[in-house]
Amino acid sequence: MSGPLLLLDGAGMWFRAYYALPDSITAPDGRPVNAVRGFTDMLSSLIAKFEPARLAVCLDLDWRPAFRVAAVPTYKAHRVAEESDGAEEEVPDSLTPQVAMILDVLAATGIATAGAEGLEADDVLGTLTTREDRDTTVVVSGDRDLLQVVADDPVPVRVLYIGRGLAKAELLGPAEVAAKYGLPVDRAGEAYAELALLRGDSSDGLPGVKGVGEKTASSLIVKYGSLENVRAAALDPDSEMAKGVRTKFAAAADYLDAALPVVQVVRDADVSFSGDDALPTTPVDPDRLGELSEELGIANSVGRLEKALRSAATARTS
Repeated sequence: MSGPLLLLDGAGMWFRAYYALPDSITAPDGRPVNAVRGFTDMLSSLIAKFEPARLAVCLDLDWRPAFRVAAVPTYKAHRVAEESDGAEEEVPDSLTPQVAMILDVLAATGIATAGAEGLEADDVLGTLTTREDRDTTVVVSGDRDLLQVVADDPVPVRVLYIGRGLAKAELLGPAEVAAKYGLPVDRAGEAYAELALLRGDSSDGLPGVKGVGEKTASSLIVKYGSLENVRAAALDPDSEMAKGVRTKFAAAADYLDAALPVVQVVRDADVSFSGDDALPTTPVDPDRLGELSEELGIANSVGRLEKALRSAATARTS
């Protein structure tokens, strides 16, 4: 039996792990390892739950791509670190060194990472889900923007949304996204991106269309079928669209022209992998993993990860 392809939003997970556990959790030498331990435990839980045959942790090689900033200058502007030219994200001081530790643990375990120069993890996830034509795919993220990748063909693509934590995670496909956000099920993923564009997203610095909230946006998309048709109706004097809504769309025309590519994930990125995405049955470098386990004081977490790898391997061969 072949398990699914599991694609993880790396930064989203280690930020979540960092804030879920206190930085009083430290290595024997006093360095905080709360994000390392939390991320490793989340990884173990996901492997145990889905028993994947393949797994990749997707990375932000550019957290604020130039093409998105050029289109919408406010894109993620509130997250820029002080005294930065806009290239550096504001990250807690005690998290930054832990990212390197997490990548070391992944490398010693033999779990692949994937990234694309100049692009975000979302774009890597968008590309890999679009490219996949063999295995059921599960994307794990706390970013609702990724709901746009849900699909039923050519393979099922589901998003495990962990915005409220792993214990309250929701597994969403086209039917669930359509029902949750009031969207047409036949194009639920695309429609979600259009909804996000209209509604806006303060966490990404996207203003949206002033006066158009989530409910209004979904009703317009359902009524007219797509954002393109909504905009056409706004310009058509014979359409049934209310005058007030027409005015709002006219005022937001420049934003709508520029921002759709900002919201939509890239689907054809040049993705590079650190290694094979086949999930190992045992760590590829057990000596190095043992060193990290002792150095960072994460023996229990590493033990759970090794157990999850063995369990997934057993499930695939049974």
